Amino acid sequence: MRRQEEIIWIREQGFTCVVTLIPSPHNLHNYDELGVPYLHRPFAPWDDPREILPPLYREIHQMLGSGQKVIVHTEEVGDRIAGVMGGFIRWSGLVTEGAQCISLIERLVGRQLEPFGRAVVSMAPDLPH
Repeated sequence: MRRQEEIIWIREQGFTCVVTLIPSPHNLHNYDELGVPYLHRPFAPWDDPREILPPLYREIHQMLGSGQKVIVHTEEVGDRIAGVMGGFIRWSGLVTEGAQCISLIERLVGRQLEPFGRAVVSMAPDLPH
């Protein structure tokens, strides 16, 4: 029930696509049942960010560029999603300096980035576009 309420909230807020990074495909049928478009882009802890992130960042960039309202999620709002989104901000050129990007993300999530998140933000400008 809670999951359905969350998906309904996403739909009602006008998000046009949910990008889920959760490795497992469980519960994806809920998006279909409630008419919410989604992309499943599994990103497990053992996956190499240098392989996973460039195509993910290109997709998000294209969706945002076409005026879509996108939400990206994983199991929790922790270092992993904060680093991925901080990396996107830096990769896309919205914030070019690493320290400034880390500070921005830390303010947004209300906590310090841990080593994984910092590493993703640091590598982001070197990832292919």
